[in-house]
Amino acid sequence: MSCPFVLTSRARASTRWTWHAALLALLGGGAAWGQQAPAAASESDLAAVSAQVQQMARDSAGRAGLGSARIEVEVGSLDPRLKLAPCLRIEPYLPPGLPVWGRTRIGLKCTQGEKLWNVTMPVTVHVYARSLVTQSALPAGTVLAPEHFTEAEVDLAAAPGLPIAQPGLAVGRTLVRTLAAGSALRQADLKARQFFAAGETVRVVAVGNGWQVVTEAEALNPGVEGQVVRLRTESGRMLQGRPVGDRQVEVTL
Repeated sequence: MSCPFVLTSRARASTRWTWHAALLALLGGGAAWGQQAPAAASESDLAAVSAQVQQMARDSAGRAGLGSARIEVEVGSLDPRLKLAPCLRIEPYLPPGLPVWGRTRIGLKCTQGEKLWNVTMPVTVHVYARSLVTQSALPAGTVLAPEHFTEAEVDLAAAPGLPIAQPGLAVGRTLVRTLAAGSALRQADLKARQFFAAGETVRVVAVGNGWQVVTEAEALNPGVEGQVVRLRTESGRMLQGRPVGDRQVEVTL
């Protein structure tokens, strides 16, 4: 069984047909499935399956504010030892705890057939968007300046954490690791900022469903970017929040 098969969100019609044909081979016949698929498992049915797999990744990109990202999905191979019964309806799903992007697995569930089954198929989901990349190799400890990076299309799913897309979020920050030329600049590459010290009075914005309250509280530990800070209000109430700026904390209730 040949692999990988690639589906691109901006692919031409011929490329989409290749994806559908590949899925038809994977889900309809061949040694991996034991016997020929019934006529009901048409190319149009499997086209819908392929579209749903891609839509999972596109929806995730949209929630991250990356609706214009270019999505590519590489489909791996099922275990050739599997002998699965013909199926009239196959539904894809994302197994709990698995990421939508990068190297992951997509579940395939037979919901209509003589013998129902449930398997997973390896896939690699690439999410391409414009972001900052290094102009040259940079050692750890470098304080970033505008001349250190440029903009290019990168695979957001190639490593944990979203790349940084705006120069203002990188200039003046310090690298905590060495980066090769052309590397995407990610939040994890930068030294975490401390926005305030323990004992300082901070502005607290508490956010709920349709409402927002602003108050002040004492920070009980340093306000380090990406870490939880404990707070005590004037009334003695204990809160936990996320440092978001200079003496500023966001609390979700």
